[in-house]
Amino acid sequence: MKTMMMTANKRFSHSLLVLAIATFALGSAHAKKPWEDIGRDAKPAEIAAWDIDVRPDFKGLPAGAGSVDRGTEVWESKCASCHGVFGESNEVFTPLVGGTTAKDIETGHVANLLPGKNFPQRTTMMKVATVSTLWDYINRAMPWNAPKSLSTDDVYAVLAYLLNLAEVVPADYVLSDKNIADVQKRMPNRNGMTVYTPLWDVKGKGDVQNVACMKNCVTELTLGSSLPDFARDAHGDINKQNRIIGPVRGAVTTEPAPKTLNDSRAKVMGVAAPAKAEAGAIDVKALLVSNSCTACHGMKNKMVGPGFAEVAEKYKGQADAKTYLIGKIKNGGAGVWGGIPMPGQPQLSDAELAAIAGWIVDGAK
Repeated sequence: MKTMMMTANKRFSHSLLVLAIATFALGSAHAKKPWEDIGRDAKPAEIAAWDIDVRPDFKGLPAGAGSVDRGTEVWESKCASCHGVFGESNEVFTPLVGGTTAKDIETGHVANLLPGKNFPQRTTMMKVATVSTLWDYINRAMPWNAPKSLSTDDVYAVLAYLLNLAEVVPADYVLSDKNIADVQKRMPNRNGMTVYTPLWDVKGKGDVQNVACMKNCVTELTLGSSLPDFARDAHGDINKQNRIIGPVRGAVTTEPAPKTLNDSRAKVMGVAAPAKAEAGAIDVKALLVSNSCTACHGMKNKMVGPGFAEVAEKYKGQADAKTYLIGKIKNGGAGVWGGIPMPGQPQLSDAELAAIAGWIVDGAK
């Protein structure tokens, strides 16, 4: 009897152990991972707000239509100040139209892009292969001072006007989602785009060979090449000869080669490399560089907009100058220094706005 009870107890203990192990395993299998409670699934409306791209096969293109006539009206009021009435201006950006011929529209290859042609300016219509790219970019980014403010129909209209300037469509054309595929067949450079299969095919293997750094990684980039000393100033200051707007310009070749990438960027932007600011202080010049203010404004002289020193001189002695400039920097505007609009900078904090405006009022030095 005693032996039977001991055997029963062993079996019971063994069963409890098996049950405990099974329960633990089941619990482990269903235990929440550390990241499972972070965030939530995006709602359809949130996805739709981001899903605005238009593909070359026109997937994502919204229904709508716009005429060349309507495009002319929108263009003259919202686009011509930067691009010129006929898309020919290079005062702010490179020209949009020019360099293409009726033969290019027929073949789909732009002859002026061939080696040896040395065409003086490569325009947008010479380079862009897909009309969907133009629609998508205008819809996302134009006009410069108020992106995404155009209605769908006005995007079609502006594009129709641009295509008419390039003689891709006639003056009485109405561009729409129904006929844009036909327009693609007349794009001057439609057959000129090189398609690297691995980057276009989801099954393809890309050419990226880089290896991620996991420890002791480089924190400061160094320049891998630069002009040799004897050739730096052979043709004067390249910085002043190359494209004078936007974040990319030629090197400052009247000075010794910079030692680091950060020094190089600051030199090209036309300001000294920012020194460490005192605790709590705002480094205004570094702020101007990081927010691309120096893409349009020189320290002293006009580029696209006036130089900071010129602004300081204009409002010198004006009692409300600082308050006025804070408003202009935050909200943008046009007409004071010419017709080219300055986009607002609402991302700047009140303290940053006050620091920039105060620096200008104090002489922009």
